[in-house]
Amino acid sequence: MQPLNEETPGKASDWLLTLSCESCTENKPSLYLSQPKKCLVRRRKMEMEREPQKIREGYLVKKVMFNKWKPFWVILLEDGIEYYKKKTDTSPKGMIPLKGSVIVNHCQDFNKRLLVFKLTTSKQQDHFFQASHSEERDAWVKDLKKASKCIQEGQRFARKSTRRSIRLPSTINLSELYMSMKDPDRGIREIKLEKDKKVFNHCFTGTCVIDWLDSSKSVRNRQEGLLLASALLNEGHLQPAGDVSKNAAEGLAETTFLDTTDALYYFADSGFFCEENSSDDDAILKEEFRGLVVKQGCLLKQGHRRKNWKVRKFILREDPAYLHYYDPASGDNEALGSIHLRGCVVTAVEGLTDAKKQEADGNLFEIITASEIHYYLQAASAEERKEWIKAIQAVSKIGK
Repeated sequence: MQPLNEETPGKASDWLLTLSCESCTENKPSLYLSQPKKCLVRRRKMEMEREPQKIREGYLVKKVMFNKWKPFWVILLEDGIEYYKKKTDTSPKGMIPLKGSVIVNHCQDFNKRLLVFKLTTSKQQDHFFQASHSEERDAWVKDLKKASKCIQEGQRFARKSTRRSIRLPSTINLSELYMSMKDPDRGIREIKLEKDKKVFNHCFTGTCVIDWLDSSKSVRNRQEGLLLASALLNEGHLQPAGDVSKNAAEGLAETTFLDTTDALYYFADSGFFCEENSSDDDAILKEEFRGLVVKQGCLLKQGHRRKNWKVRKFILREDPAYLHYYDPASGDNEALGSIHLRGCVVTAVEGLTDAKKQEADGNLFEIITASEIHYYLQAASAEERKEWIKAIQAVSKIGK
């Protein structure tokens, strides 16, 4: 056999395939390639051909040209980001390499836009993404940083839990602890607080959290309490309310969680809201938004007139039972509309008959309100559709 060079006929991959494991006894070019390890060449070839692992996917809003923002279906791979105009598209609108990138959470470059994170490539190109809620943003940033670090260290992506990073005892279950903190009788009491001419509803102080952890014997001292409270904050169970706690969470203080009476926090799925210069004129409107947040995220919604599909951010609240939807690209918190869920019917839909059905790729469900208004929505997966239907059905039975 000839040595592999530019004149050798056939592809290099064909030549490499002749090198196999120890069970193969023929076509081994021993004069041209040593074999310190069996199957080494084949393994390397398979690694080169292996497609990058899909780590995370979902809707995010991205800053595009002329300071505009548009929603995209974003896929995080081991080596980069691909973003698509639609989930059903086969060709991405763009790709962003992760090698040498820097990811910044809590990006403050845009005053009116919350939940923005920034990715700066090795060529100093900035890419801004906005999530629909804090838990989603933190999950994306965590995976992005991990993927970038894996590239730098030449390792495969593997998730690392918060428990290990902050060295929590193995006996502590953050989800169970969170439910205990929310217990109406034995948990942390949510109160109304006034600060800087603002009224914060359904919140509590950082000192209250540490006091509760200490009194419930969840920690041995207040220092451990800070560690545990920071873990609850990092996992999205607790949210900062007000400038003091938000600055600490963004790394502008010695600890991400503050054991002070000036730092305010609230439960992620509570009915927290902040009032400023409020009046009685909008009391009825505000009543819609005072229900507990049960679920939130992006879905595709079909329009009533043009029957086209657009990405909308949805927030599901109970008591009163409403599903509010927003334009994720607008950057403001004004709802485009609301769906009163009391007495509604929600079911899965396997197909549509209108002219725009080709834009919807499965995972559809329909909400029919008590006033017989039909809404068609699309989830990203069958599991997500199931979760939304279950949550809406529960809210429609108990909410006002």
